[in-house]
Amino acid sequence: MDCCNCDRKTVRDDEQKRKLINRLSRIEGQIRGLKSMIENNAYCNDVLNQTSAVSQAVNAFGKEVLSSHMHTCVAHDIREGRDEVIDELLQTIQKMMR
Repeated sequence: MDCCNCDRKTVRDDEQKRKLINRLSRIEGQIRGLKSMIENNAYCNDVLNQTSAVSQAVNAFGKEVLSSHMHTCVAHDIREGRDEVIDELLQTIQKMMR
């Protein structure tokens, strides 16, 4: 389970870290694939389709981290009376929706 402390860090268990890092590694591979496509003069539509896949993967990663954050850090802060975390969360969600 995640735990946010006053140093603004989140401690994640090994399994959660592994899953998040694996997702990022897949995204990194997709980005390298895009670079290779450009280097090899791939058809524009193919590049755009791959770009869409990368964007969806990054969004899914963000949603996973957001969900974890809400269930752990935000819930913890609200229980501790730190309601300002709600404004911080709303700002973050607005950024994610751009």
